Amino acid sequence: MNALPSLRTLQAFEAAARTGSFAAAARELSISPAAVSQLIATLEDHVGRKLFHRINRRSVLTEAGREVLPRLTLAFEEVNGVARSLMGGAQRARLVVSVPSSVATSWLPQRLPDFIGLHGEADIFVRGEEEPIAFERDLIDIRLSYGRFDQRDHDAEPIVTDAVHPVCTPALLKKHGPLRDARDLLAMPLIHTDWGPAAAAFPSWRGWFEAMSIAPGREIQRGLTVNSSAAALDLALAGLGIALCQGLFAAEAVEQGRLVRPIGRALELNQPYCLTVPLRSARRAVVMAFRGWFAVECVKSVNSPALA
Repeated sequence: MNALPSLRTLQAFEAAARTGSFAAAARELSISPAAVSQLIATLEDHVGRKLFHRINRRSVLTEAGREVLPRLTLAFEEVNGVARSLMGGAQRARLVVSVPSSVATSWLPQRLPDFIGLHGEADIFVRGEEEPIAFERDLIDIRLSYGRFDQRDHDAEPIVTDAVHPVCTPALLKKHGPLRDARDLLAMPLIHTDWGPAAAAFPSWRGWFEAMSIAPGREIQRGLTVNSSAAALDLALAGLGIALCQGLFAAEAVEQGRLVRPIGRALELNQPYCLTVPLRSARRAVVMAFRGWFAVECVKSVNSPALA
């Protein structure tokens, strides 16, 4: 029976693959880049498989390398956790959460203390990013997305369908109001959101007016335009106009009275929010706890009584 590879060679491979650099791995392991390269070459010879392609002085993971990296990283994290426990330190759970950028900046951070208070301290890495998501390369444990992105070895679960609501400050409504119907919004300063050509089809102001059986005309293009839901919400809170915001983002400000809905007409989004958990993470206690808590928080915001 062939001997197993040494832990030192596995450690060198894992560090180089995770950091994306032999030099970074060398700094982490306190050895030279040449030593890292030699250890990885020894591992490749031992297992009879190429783990890196050498291309123009760059090292790129092969399919075989990508396949084993997540399991190896989790294994070393477990070993490190056991070592910390033996030394008297508490073993902290690790969680990598991927969400759209606006969720990472304007919604999730203020709710994380609640999760930590309920489930204890954890090393939580919040990634604000758009599709496509590199689940395995970045070791993502859970992803919130708009729409369902089915991928092999992933479990995607629709949790709630949001809607967009016109929102503005009470002071702005007092200045321009009262409003009799949706058509009166055409005379108000509007805040537009342009997510870019690669984004999913979110409702625009033109689409909102057309859903209300109103032909807005060319004047609809006037006003401020931003490229994220968080920025649109911030401009509305600054009193610069009426934004068309998802309930997920607007609910708390409406509940607190910082924003109001000048016209109580919402437009449902075309797709639900979904939570995706790779199978490698699905049974981890911290992931299951976060998944349940996260889904409840999303539903609470989207279905807030203040938006009814």
